[in-house]
Amino acid sequence: MLLLGPPRLDVPVDPSSPQAQDWLRNELAKPEYQAAKPTWFDVASKAVQDWLASLLNGPTGDAGPVLLLVVVLIIAALIVAAFLIFGRPRVNRRSTSDRRALFGADDARSADELRRSAADAALLADWPLAIEEQFRAIAAALHERTLVEVRPGTTATEFAAQAARPAPALADELRQAARTFDEVRYLDRPGTQAGYQQLVALDAQLQRVRPAQEAVVA
Repeated sequence: MLLLGPPRLDVPVDPSSPQAQDWLRNELAKPEYQAAKPTWFDVASKAVQDWLASLLNGPTGDAGPVLLLVVVLIIAALIVAAFLIFGRPRVNRRSTSDRRALFGADDARSADELRRSAADAALLADWPLAIEEQFRAIAAALHERTLVEVRPGTTATEFAAQAARPAPALADELRQAARTFDEVRYLDRPGTQAGYQQLVALDAQLQRVRPAQEAVVA
């Protein structure tokens, strides 16, 4: 009996031949190979990781200075981002929030501070300033007690009319006080000690307005 061995597969394969290159391209074009192919994001991520590793390791393998530099840069970036998002920090927040308009002038002083300023001017016989400061003290006091809301653009006459609502018995005195203020403020009248004393007396009377009479005037 003649025994024949397995058939000889004598197919010459030359990887450099055009046919072999076509086989390789066709093989790599199959879906399973394409699915395993790294995406552009994978390539970019690997490049960034390699770059960071080279920075951290350095030529000597000592990452201390590099890590410090990275931390400083991150902190600086956070500060810049916070500045861009939230803006410049507000300085002296209290003075700006408490500031109010008092007849053409922004003033953050309290009623007591304005009273003291008026009294100091009266000691120097500066009656125009004493009258102006005392009238502003009256307005500030009523504003602090929420009897009257002083807004930008409110005139002395308008303030007197509003203040007369919670204190109707003092309506005439309030109108006269507004005229006295306008005379020294806008008409350059010299003012008098009597005019200043009338404002001081009116201020004392308004301070005795009972809480039950108080109401916010819009």
